Formats: sequence, C-alpha cells, structure tokens
Amino acid sequence: MATDSIQGQSALGQPADRPPDYRDLELDNQVCFALYSASRAIVRAYTPLLTDLGLTYPQYLVMLVLWEHPEESLGVGELGRQLHLDSGTLTPLLKRLEGLGHVTRRRHATDERRVAIALTPAGLAIRERAVALPREIGQRTGLSVDRLTELRDELVRMVAALESPSRPQGR
Repeated sequence: MATDSIQGQSALGQPADRPPDYRDLELDNQVCFALYSASRAIVRAYTPLLTDLGLTYPQYLVMLVLWEHPEESLGVGELGRQLHLDSGTLTPLLKRLEGLGHVTRRRHATDERRVAIALTPAGLAIRERAVALPREIGQRTGLSVDRLTELRDELVRMVAALESPSRPQGR
C-alpha cells in the first residue's frame, strides 16, 4: 500500500509528514496478496469440480461468457474484453475448446482477421452440469450469498477504478 495520500495520511492512516512506517510493507497488510491468495484458493476449489466437466478454470471462464449468449457467436475481441484477456491468451484456449468439441471457430467472410466463436450442442450441454458450481463454491467460502454479492461488487468497482484511463499511473 502506498504511504502517501492527498489527505496527508498514509494508506494505513499514518500522517504523511512522519517517517515511513514499514509495517505498510508487511505481507499480511497487502491487499494485493490477499486478493492473490483468494484467487488461488478459488481456483483450487473449482479444479476438481471442473475436472469432472473436462474443463480447466480458464476454459470454464470462456464457457461462462458463451453460455450467456448460447444462440449467438461472439468475436474473439469481445470475449477478450469480457474476460480481460488478450487474443494471444485466448486463441490457445479456444483451440483446445474446439478440439474438445465445445465450440466452433469461424473466420469472418470478408475480414479474415476476425474470428467468431460459437457453442456447439456439446458445449451447451455442459452448462446443465455446471449450473450448480457457483452455489457449491459459494457454500465452501463460508460467506452468505449477500456477503458474496457485496464482495463481488466491491471487486468489480476496484477493477474499474484501477483500469480507469483517468487514474494516474504510478506516483
């Protein structure tokens, strides 16, 4: 956490005119580490459930977006925007999902650079088996549905603030 602030206090409430409080650098005081640890724990919790579906966690995320639009095809760029991934990361995932028979990839008729991704019937059928996963993971967290919703909303706001182009980069 940074120790400077517009209001004259560090991120942990220390006056800015005091010597640095190195407790700000303790691992347990880092929001980034708590988020990193939580993310790893969530992925570990999902892994055995997704293995039963024949999916990895990144593949599951792609399928979640596609399941929201089961009758449509989505461009790789749109998938990337929704998942916060670039095409270099998505392309191998999509090729593997295509190899598994869960999606089709079709080049645009007039623009070879554009690729549309659509669910296959097999890809759509997995949704029926996956529908209970979010609830099961939610129960494993020990948090109420309301608290999980609040937490998700706070994290969405945090991501938006951190990715905002009007936000100053660095110091």
